[in-house]
Amino acid sequence: MNDDPNEDAKIDEIVRSGPGGALALAGIATAIVIGIWFVFYFAVFLPRGVIQ
Repeated sequence: MNDDPNEDAKIDEIVRSGPGGALALAGIATAIVIGIWFVFYFAVFLPRGVIQ
């Protein structure tokens, strides 16, 4: 283990700042998936017409 108190303080500050980047990345990925779903819906399913 590391006995440097300065490094421990830096790590504590990073952990306290929260998972902002991870949440942003998850939001972007979710937006991309939803966007791809809409593209398929409007470009593939709607042009085929109503199922009878």
